[in-house]
Parts: sequence; structure tokens; C-alpha cells
Amino acid sequence: MKKVLLIGTLCANIFIVACHSEHEEKVSDIKFLVTSPLIKDTSITTQYVCQIHAIQHIELRALEKGYLQNIYVDEGKMINEGQKMFQIMPLIYNAELQKATAETNFAEIEYQNTKSLADSNIVSKNELALAKAKLEKAKAEQALAQTHLQFTEIKAPFTGIMDRFQVRLGSLVDEGDLLTTLSDNSKMWVYFNVPEAEYLNYKTNISSNNLMKVKLLMANNKLFDQQGIVETIESDFNNETGNIAFRATFPNPTGLLRHGETGNIIVTSPIKQALIIPQKATFEVLDKKFVYVIDKNNQLKSREITVTAELPHIFIVGSGLAPTDKILLEGLRQVHENEKIEFSFMKPDSVVSNLNLYAE
Repeated sequence: MKKVLLIGTLCANIFIVACHSEHEEKVSDIKFLVTSPLIKDTSITTQYVCQIHAIQHIELRALEKGYLQNIYVDEGKMINEGQKMFQIMPLIYNAELQKATAETNFAEIEYQNTKSLADSNIVSKNELALAKAKLEKAKAEQALAQTHLQFTEIKAPFTGIMDRFQVRLGSLVDEGDLLTTLSDNSKMWVYFNVPEAEYLNYKTNISSNNLMKVKLLMANNKLFDQQGIVETIESDFNNETGNIAFRATFPNPTGLLRHGETGNIIVTSPIKQALIIPQKATFEVLDKKFVYVIDKNNQLKSREITVTAELPHIFIVGSGLAPTDKILLEGLRQVHENEKIEFSFMKPDSVVSNLNLYAE
């Protein structure tokens, strides 16, 4: 029995050694392709989902109660500042103004008569003061009635595009009822959320004379023909998402953009002397990225790297590699740690150009 076990163990050891020798023989017969990181000025493009808002967007509401007597404008039309839009039936307010005007005239006459008597010392100074107070009260009530009458005529507070009617001609509207909305689309405010790390990079590299310029990809996958500038950032981070809102301002000369649209903000960030390697030269272990580096003895050593940015077919390396390092480009599944290999070196610019990549 012991002889059988001994013979089995020897056979197994011979098989393992034979397999290992066969693997070494196969690896030694292969000439692997090796390259180095490419040093190049490049840029990365990041997209953020955005919300588009008019620079001014307000609700127009009735300030007085009454029947809607006139509508002077139409939905979707450009309205000029000061242009009449709605008229609420002013009959009651006209009557109130006439009454207040008559009371003011009466109080004026009473005051003048009292003043003449006071100048002749027929009445006391107190009676004159009382007559003057009655006159001031009447004038205040007249001004209030005039204001109420003006509230029945609703004018555009600024030039903009009018939205849908919320009421129709002849409707009974109450104080505070929504009539329509008005949008100033001459410029658009576009809001997008940025992660904390990217916010810190932005604040570190930006100055008041060098504000971030962005582009807008509209919902139809076409670029808006105007460039935007990031002019402001919200004060607080969202604790749930870890993001902070940026606001970019876009000129909108043709009025193409409207309030409430969505799209994607495109941010292009230049990177000086970027360390670029092909994605296929990397492998992952527990969500960490590694490359095989060839040492001076032509042996393979796995090395962890950090990735700053990912572009089509390539990674921009943040740490873990030097420009002079040689890395295994192909055959990563055929080799193991500390194996000695034969290789041919391919220049990094040739490697990148063969990836059909535009990275300028």
C-alpha cells in the first residue's frame, strides 16, 4: 500500500514539474509586446445632466377681484416691458376713485375755510389742525383708490415670452389667482451638479479672470451654438449626493432655449503632461487596477496604479508609473508574477495612434 502511495506521489510531482516546464517553455517561446506610458498634453471631457431656466421667470397673478374684461396679448408671443396684458373690470374701482376724489375736494374746501377763520382768530389752531388731518386722510384714501384701479390693468414687468393662459376672457378672478407666466429668455441659467472632488479641482485652478467655459448638448444631441460661462456656485453641498450646483449663463439671441428644458453640460478640462496608457495594458484585482512592469532582469512585476481619467481606449494615470517604466501591452492572461519574458518594444505614440484615438 505504501509503495502504491509513493508511486502516485512521484507521478503527481513529475506531472506538475512537466506542466511547469511546458509552461515556461511556451512562455519563453513567445515574444511579448511591451511599451511605455505616453507623455502628452491632452484634455478630458465630462458631461453633467442639467436643467435650463430663463434668467427671469415669474407668475403673473391678479391683484384685485373681478371679471376678466380684456386680454391684449396671446400665448407664446414676445411681450415688451410695460405692454398691457390683462384688464380686470374696473367699474367698481372707478367708482371708489370718484368717491375718494370727491371727499378729497370737500376736505380741501373745508380746510381752506378753516384756515381763513383761523387767520382771523375766529377758530382755534386745533380746529385748523383737525381740518388739515381730515384733508390728509382724504388724499391718502384717494391714492389708495387710484392704486386699486391701476391694479385692474396688468402690464408686463419686463420683456419676455408669455406662457399659456390660466384664465379665459370673462372669467371671474379672485385676488391672487394665476393668470399666466412670463419668461425673459434673452439669457439662460443652466444648473448642473458637480461632485466634491471636481469642485475642489475647479476652485484650485480657476481665477476671476479665467472662468470656466462650458458647452450645452441639447436634447436632440446637437450642440448649442453659444458658449456658456460658469458665473456662480451654490453655497452648500447636498449631503445626500455629495454634489454642489454650478450655474452657467448662456446667451440666447435667437430664443431657441426655453425655460424648463433639459440637456447635458460639457466641460473640457486640459491636462498638462498627462501620463497615458492603453486600457488593455491593465487588469483588475478587487476593484484595483494593476499593470505588469518589466524590471531590469526582464521579469514581470505587478504594480497598482491610480486612474485620474478614463477616455476611449486609454487611462490617464495619476500615480504608480513613471514615464521610463516598461509595461506589458498584450498577453496579460498568459503570464504570471516574476516570470521572465522575451519582448519587443513598441513606441508609446505608435501604440496610442493604433488605438484610433483622438487625444489632443
